[in-house]
Amino acid sequence: MSSAEHYRALECMYAAAPINSFYKPIMTVIEGEAVIEIEAGPQHHHSGGGVHGSVYFKMLDDAAFFAANSLEPEVFVLTTSFTTYITRPVADGRMRAVGKVVNFNRSQFIAEAVVYDSEEREIGRGNGIFVRSKVKLVDAAGYAS
Repeated sequence: MSSAEHYRALECMYAAAPINSFYKPIMTVIEGEAVIEIEAGPQHHHSGGGVHGSVYFKMLDDAAFFAANSLEPEVFVLTTSFTTYITRPVADGRMRAVGKVVNFNRSQFIAEAVVYDSEEREIGRGNGIFVRSKVKLVDAAGYAS
């Protein structure tokens, strides 16, 4: 499988995840980077009328995760830790998270992500550590699609 085919397979795997039927994200993957977009609305709100922090976390973790997995063609990676900073509230509109691998070695990947609102203002950021699992990508739902 070529790198480009691996990136498309990761995109298919992401789309196949049952949780994403709620968020309806769009993701693109290239080497060491992933971009995820969702259209935020009332279904993502906490009772104060803003987008819930879990949406920020999911977008940041997913973008960093897939940036890391873009560099690992054989197995599913796992998040071992992820720190999230919510820097600006948002109520609706497009949210776009960009994840990038900043360091990696034989045992782990370190990736960062930033999420932006529809006006391209930073609204959150995060960083995490990802490790290789024993789950083969070809066995993950949607990867071979």
